[in-house]
Amino acid sequence: MRVVFVGSPPFGTPILERLASSDFRPALVVTPPGRAKGRGRRVGSQPLAERARELGLNLAQPASVRDPDFFAQLQELAPDVILVASYGEFLRKEFLELPRLAALNVHPSLLPRHRGATPVPAALLAGDETTGITIQRIALELDAGDVLVACETPIAEGETAGELLERLAELSGGLCLEALELLAKGEAHFTPQDPAGVTFCKKLEKDDGLLDWSLPARVLARNVRAYNPWPGAATTLPDERRLSIWRAHPVPWDEQAVPGTLVEAEGALVVATGEGALELEEVQVAGKRALPAADFQRGARLAPGTVLGAKEGA
Repeated sequence: MRVVFVGSPPFGTPILERLASSDFRPALVVTPPGRAKGRGRRVGSQPLAERARELGLNLAQPASVRDPDFFAQLQELAPDVILVASYGEFLRKEFLELPRLAALNVHPSLLPRHRGATPVPAALLAGDETTGITIQRIALELDAGDVLVACETPIAEGETAGELLERLAELSGGLCLEALELLAKGEAHFTPQDPAGVTFCKKLEKDDGLLDWSLPARVLARNVRAYNPWPGAATTLPDERRLSIWRAHPVPWDEQAVPGTLVEAEGALVVATGEGALELEEVQVAGKRALPAADFQRGARLAPGTVLGAKEGA
């Protein structure tokens, strides 16, 4: 069975590795070109592309899958299945109709919940206790295709978006092999999604990470997890420097204090919120390395009563 794998790092890389060592070794790997970085705008290596080369796989890095020369290459290859994982480009009808058996997408949520670009942060923001992987037939409507296979996994306490995405990517490799095996045997059955369960998640922007201290501490703790590693939960110090908060947890606090006020600064950094308080565990000032909050405080010497995030009106 000729499989074309279309994906991007980091989510697509573990999936590619599982495919490469299976009976469904890709006939072609499609991934975006490397991006220009730094002052010199030099194009660096792209991790998934590098891994494909190491595995001895045929590789294509078109600027767009709409490129006529690339599409002609795909037509000549005549794939049986196109498998997409975190590619980030709208796929046209002609592309989806190209494979003989199916064009499939690997989505890191239990569809129809959390359709869209950021399902992993969305699950954490919503306080979901479980999430999973869904492999669906790609439709022209966003993440609305019929489901072939899915698997569920609990979300661990304190798990960040980056950690959860990495774990889901590892789980996806095995689920992809299961889906391809069903197609190869002619045993694939696709199930329509339940319209009543549809939710959507938005693309994240940099300022989404700014914490609103008037929210309950349990909600802010979820925000910290959801925005790690991007865009990063953050507040501002009194000198207006941005303080990223990489790990934190809620703690009980019944005393009255303006949300955003540092209510404890000896041995721990505890900030009052709209309900309870948030203990900061790991923080980072812009331009510096991340530190345990206690180590940061030894240098910063913030006094109790200091208000964080005042410039955002939090």
